[in-house]
Amino acid sequence: MNISEHITLIDATKSQTAIREGIDNIPDAEQLEAMKLWGEFIFEPIKKACPSAYISSFLRVQKLNLLIGGAKGSQHEKGEAGDVDSNGFNNEIFNFVKNNLEYDQLIWEFGDTKEPAWVHVSYKKEGNRKDSDPTKILRAIKENGKTKYIPFDL
Repeated sequence: MNISEHITLIDATKSQTAIREGIDNIPDAEQLEAMKLWGEFIFEPIKKACPSAYISSFLRVQKLNLLIGGAKGSQHEKGEAGDVDSNGFNNEIFNFVKNNLEYDQLIWEFGDTKEPAWVHVSYKKEGNRKDSDPTKILRAIKENGKTKYIPFDL
């Protein structure tokens, strides 16, 4: 089953941790609807602009998200967020999303000042905050061994 043209259900739910821990990382109907919207409005435009883009993390059911230390209530749990990587073009993906797409939250995940390690993007059916809340563009950094989100200012 495909979520969108370039995303299969297997791609969207694959997790080594879920497999190892026996967690059923399968979406319910509401999560699946959100995932299809994310695929259509976020990933497919990214894939067209950067053919080497791929999903490194998408759906994480609550049990899986808690196990890996994800943020409580993460949009990954709702099927509204995905992490995109491209092995060398993440800066371009980040800027493409920032300048061209409607999104709820955009995060430059770790990396350095030239290239994020990956790009986190979320999208909701209604109420995306791109234009209404500029604090939704963030940068994830490690500080004293913990993840901290700061305003994006590179």
